[in-house]
Amino acid sequence: MTSQEIFDLIKDSGFGFLATTEGKQPRVRPMMPYLTEDGNFLFALLPQSRTIKQVQENPLVEICYVDRKMWLCRVSGKAKINQELEKKKMVWSNVPMLRQYFSGPEDANFILMELTSETIEAMTPAMRSPEKINFK
Repeated sequence: MTSQEIFDLIKDSGFGFLATTEGKQPRVRPMMPYLTEDGNFLFALLPQSRTIKQVQENPLVEICYVDRKMWLCRVSGKAKINQELEKKKMVWSNVPMLRQYFSGPEDANFILMELTSETIEAMTPAMRSPEKINFK
């Protein structure tokens, strides 16, 4: 699979499932991050989100996508809280559903998390095992 096919898969899927850990327990939730051109993911979180504490305690996370054709993609990397206004503006401009949670990119309740992708594996139903992909 090519990196363009991965970008298309992620866009077609819409929601991905983000996995963090809390102690030894995995925690998974649906998320709709913005995928940047350099292959990183930007997430909008509310201040009371348990995800923030989980990432601060263990920054190793994974997000998984499956599209309508049953193509799948797993992205592993490190997440961190990143309050850069320019990145918040990028997410705000590209994820319209955020308007129901925040008044804008400068809203004090808009917490930004960035996932720097390190490993990407993808697979189609015709493949026997996942293939490693390089976004960067």
